[in-house]
Amino acid sequence: MSVRRHTGYNLLGALIPIILSLVTVPLYLELVGAERYGVLAIAWLLLGYFGLFDLGLGRATSFRISALRSAPAATRSSTFLSALAVNAAMGVAGGLTLWAAAAYFFSHVFKVDEHLRGEILAAVPLLAASVPVATLMGVLTGAMQGREKFLEINVISVISTTLFQLVPLALAWRLGPNLSLLLGGALAARGFALVAMGYRCHAELIRGSKGRVDKGEVVALLKYGGWVSLTSALGPLLYIADRFVIGALLGAAAVTNYTVPLQLAGRTAILPSALTTALFPRLSAASPDEQRELTDRATLTLASLLSLPFLGGVFLIGPFLNLWVGDKIAPQADLVGRIILVGMWANAFALISFTRLQAAGRPDLVTKVMLLEIPPYFLVMYLGIIWFGLPGAAFAVAARSLADYALLTWFAGRRLPGWRTQAVNLALLILGVWLASIWRITDWQWWLAALILGMGTLAIAAYSLPGELREELIRRLRAALRRPDLGTGP
Repeated sequence: MSVRRHTGYNLLGALIPIILSLVTVPLYLELVGAERYGVLAIAWLLLGYFGLFDLGLGRATSFRISALRSAPAATRSSTFLSALAVNAAMGVAGGLTLWAAAAYFFSHVFKVDEHLRGEILAAVPLLAASVPVATLMGVLTGAMQGREKFLEINVISVISTTLFQLVPLALAWRLGPNLSLLLGGALAARGFALVAMGYRCHAELIRGSKGRVDKGEVVALLKYGGWVSLTSALGPLLYIADRFVIGALLGAAAVTNYTVPLQLAGRTAILPSALTTALFPRLSAASPDEQRELTDRATLTLASLLSLPFLGGVFLIGPFLNLWVGDKIAPQADLVGRIILVGMWANAFALISFTRLQAAGRPDLVTKVMLLEIPPYFLVMYLGIIWFGLPGAAFAVAARSLADYALLTWFAGRRLPGWRTQAVNLALLILGVWLASIWRITDWQWWLAALILGMGTLAIAAYSLPGELREELIRRLRAALRRPDLGTGP
């Protein structure tokens, strides 16, 4: 099945940069220090947020090209060129806007030692130059996703991300931790990906065709992309708000203490992201009944595959952080990571419904859910940080992810498939957060709690696994048991 194969490509493409990140984050903390690393974290967040100038055309391009699978090549080429032209102009506008916004934020809002402020402001133009690169990359990637070229996408992405991690680190090691050098190296890495993906899109969609920028295609793309664009604006706002509020209230060092466990917990999104990215082109061309069947199967499969690893993460993130970065971050980081893991578990299932709504041509419902969430989320975020510090911010993130899951899944099909199973899994995860926080890995109670909760989660996973997948797993296990031991003689 191509969805399974494409999911595998996406998963491998995400795993390699994660492994690299695990190696490089301690090196970054050592070479550039906690404050500069916090500034870099905010810089990447700003860049991600100003990707909203993509106008949703990355996802719109993927949607349109998927739907035009059987159309003439010139039609697909016109869709691609139209999206590319609009995003080139919007990327320049976004870069100029980011320049002004970042200069103001780092000058007047962000808490940082004054000796570092001038260095930050000198690097802002490089950050602004990254916006058109990001918006163009969105269209190029969306076009290749629409053609289901996931292997090529991930090869380019892995190389680019590797350079993105290593080039700034090498510059910091050789020339010193200057932010302009770090951002310049990162921009060069993204430039490589832009050129490589552009070449592949030219070969796949433009070469030999008579496509052109078409006003009708621009309108169709913007009509779909308008709601996606609002989602692209609200989604990053909800996602990055915690670090901006922490930076404003607690300072740059606190951003690092929060970002390190957040990034570690966030790596767990690779499987649902890999699956839904592969599903989107299929869902876009499917009937409503087929969409429901595909998403129900994906939800039950993820419930079986993810809950036990997430529970393991809840117990192991504290010891891992201590081994990974030691005393370079605050002791509260392990609790922050545990709480965020619960939110990431819920976010995995929300992502399936998010993808289904966009593939069904209803990105407006995604945006309306986000608008509904904004006031309570910001209130809980602010009060959580004031009352409980960094764990309060993590609680707000987890609560919003759970609300995402419930609301998006309900709007996608007026039902919550497997909700009883999910409720028990959630209860076990929350219990795991509590028990892992009161005992250490050196305590026998820690091991007993992990064993009991793990066995319960494993039993639920076996129960919720879709029937055909359970039968396939049993068949493979039986075949493995019947296989003769190659180590024995005749």
